[in-house]
Amino acid sequence: MSNLGKIAVRNLMRYTRRSLLTISLIAFGVIFVLVFVSVTGSFKQLIITQITDSYLGHLQLHRRGYVASIESLPLNLNLTVAEVTQIEAVLAETPEVQAYSERIKFGGMFSNFVETTNIRINGVSPEQEFAASPQMASRIIQGEAAVSALQPGKILVPELLARGFGTRLGDTVVVVATNKDGSVNGKTFVVSGIVASVTGPGGRDGYIHIDDAMEILRMTEREVSEITLRVSDLGQVERVADRLRERLGGAGPGAGKGTPEIHTWDQLSPFANIARMIDVMTFFIKLMLIAVVLISILNVMLMAVYERVREIGTIAAIGTLPRKILSLFLVEGLFLGVTGASVGVLVGLGIILLLNLWKLSVTFGQAQSLLLAPTIDPFEVLTASAVVIVVSIVASIQPAYKASRMEPIDALRHV
Repeated sequence: MSNLGKIAVRNLMRYTRRSLLTISLIAFGVIFVLVFVSVTGSFKQLIITQITDSYLGHLQLHRRGYVASIESLPLNLNLTVAEVTQIEAVLAETPEVQAYSERIKFGGMFSNFVETTNIRINGVSPEQEFAASPQMASRIIQGEAAVSALQPGKILVPELLARGFGTRLGDTVVVVATNKDGSVNGKTFVVSGIVASVTGPGGRDGYIHIDDAMEILRMTEREVSEITLRVSDLGQVERVADRLRERLGGAGPGAGKGTPEIHTWDQLSPFANIARMIDVMTFFIKLMLIAVVLISILNVMLMAVYERVREIGTIAAIGTLPRKILSLFLVEGLFLGVTGASVGVLVGLGIILLLNLWKLSVTFGQAQSLLLAPTIDPFEVLTASAVVIVVSIVASIQPAYKASRMEPIDALRHV
C-alpha cells in the first residue's frame, strides 16, 4: 500500500496544473457548503430564538378549539381554574420545563381621550412572563425595561399605536373591552413603556397585569387564554410536547373536550416554513457539492487513463495484476479527495472565524440589529469531508476499472 501511495502521488505531481485545478474545485465546493451551512444555520437559530424568547415560547397550551378561533380571541374558550391547576401540577413535575406564563388575551378599544382604535391585550403575570420570554425586556424600547413595567395600573403600548397616537410615557389612557356575558367595562392605565413588535411594524399587542385583565373582563376566577412554556433544550421540544400530551390526556383520537391542545412553536409561527426552506436549500447545496466533486474527479481520472494507456500496458505486460492497477487509480482519486477536503475545511473554518470577527448583522422585527454568530457543527464538517472522500473514490471506480481491464498488447500499440 505504501508503494501504491508513492506512485499515486508521483503520478498526480506529473500533471500538477490539472491536479491543483481539481483540488481547488473540490476545496471550493467544501468551503461553499461549510460557509453556507454556518450562516444560514446561524440565521435560522437567531430568528427562532428571537421569536420564541420574545413572545411565542417553545410550547403553548390552549383549551381545545381555541387556536382554530384565535383571530377572534374567544373568551368562552379560556382554560378554567381546574384545568389550569391540573396543568400547573404536571408542569411542576416536568423537569424540562424551565418556566411558564399564563396569559389572558382579549380584544379591546384603546383611547387617549382624543382618538380611539382597537388593540389586542395580553394580561400577564410580570414575573412569569419575563421568565418564559427572556427577551421581553429587550422589546421595551422606551420606559421601564423590567418587571416593574407591568405592575397593576400600568400598560405597555405597542410601538405602532404609540407612534400613531403620539402616546408618551406617563400618559393616561383607557382600555375598554366586552366581557364573556356581553357587558362592557373599562379601566384607565398609565403608559409605562413602548413595546416593539416581534414580527414587524404591524403588531398591535399591548401588555397589562393579569389582575387588571380580570378586572376589565369582570372575571371572578382566573381563566387563562393560553399558557406559554420555555423548555431547557429547544431541540427536545417535540419530546416534551409528546410527554405533556400523554400526561394531560391530550394525545390520540380519544382526547376529550376537557384536555388541552399543545402546540410547538413551529406549529404556531409562519417562520417555521422559512426554516424548512432553509433546510431544503442546505440539502440541495450539499447535492451540488457532490456533483462538483463527482464531475471533477471523474474528468481528471478519465484523462489520466487516456493519457497513460501505453504506461498501463507496460506495467500490465510485466505482470502487474489488474487489481493493483485498479487500486493505483483509486488511491489517486482518494488523495485528490482528501487533499481537496482538507484544504476546503481549513479555509472554510477560517472564513467562518472571520465572519464572526466581522460581526454580521440582520434586522428582524425590532429596530435594532441582531448579530449573526456563524458556527458549524463538527458533525457537519465530518459529514462534508466524508462525502467528498467517498464520492472521490466512487468517481474513480469507472476509470480505474477501465484501466485494469486493458489488454497489454492493445495498450502498447496505442498512439
